[in-house]
Parts: sequence; structure tokens; C-alpha cells
Amino acid sequence: MPVYYLIPIKRETIDDVHASVRFKYGIHTIYLFVDLMGTMATVGKDLRELLRDRYPEGLTKSFVTLEKTPVPDEASKPNMAYAVLNVSNDPTRGWKRLQYDDDETTPANSELKQNGIVAFTFLDDPNDEAVFDVEWPKDDEELEDAEE
Repeated sequence: MPVYYLIPIKRETIDDVHASVRFKYGIHTIYLFVDLMGTMATVGKDLRELLRDRYPEGLTKSFVTLEKTPVPDEASKPNMAYAVLNVSNDPTRGWKRLQYDDDETTPANSELKQNGIVAFTFLDDPNDEAVFDVEWPKDDEELEDAEE
């Protein structure tokens, strides 16, 4: 008769290598489950695949202009830049661009973390200056003031 052993596994042991990250661009917030031990190249590929599937017409930059940014296909070997908030609870303080190597840096080593907010943008050249267009939700009063 076989003997089975039950080995208790702590929940954090299972989840330690994955994180739910909020990626932001324009008016969009995309929740993506990220393997923290994978590569940044995989994160970018997974994010672009999800974006192309969900937003085939492109990403909306702003509620005001409704301008769309197309999501590049993989054949074009797209370059992306990511940034985290300079002050984690104050978006008015701007973004800090993450420095990483696509194929060697893990998300854990590039400041991606559980429930983190990460802005992203597409670049023609990886050395281009990145502008992170993120539109934050506004209170009704702020919207009324903007319309006047």
C-alpha cells in the first residue's frame, strides 16, 4: 500500500515568483500577471500581445483628443521603455525610467513588484528619450473646471 505524505506549502512560497503589476498608458490600466524570474523581454512581449488582442485599433492617449497609438507587431522588433513613480503615492512627482537589459534583467531586478504601477511607452530607438503619457482619473469637480 502506498504511503502519501502531505507537505504543507506556504502560500507566499507559491506566489513569490509572480506579481500582479498595473501597466499604464494614456487612459488605460492593464493588470498583468508577471513572472518576476523571467526576462523583461518576455514581459514586453506578453504585454504587447495582450494589447493587440484587447485594443486592435490602438491605445487611447487622452480623453480630450482620443488620439490612438498603434501597438507595434513583433516583426518590427519593438522597443519599449518602462517607468515607476518617483514617489509611490504621488503621480504629480513624475516618473523614473527603469534601466534594464531586455534579455538578461529579470522584472524583480528592475523594480517591478506586487501591485506596482508601471508606465510604459513605445520607442523607435531604445536610446530615445521616453515620454510617459498617463492620464489619471479626475474628480467630478476637476472635470467641471476643465470644461469651463
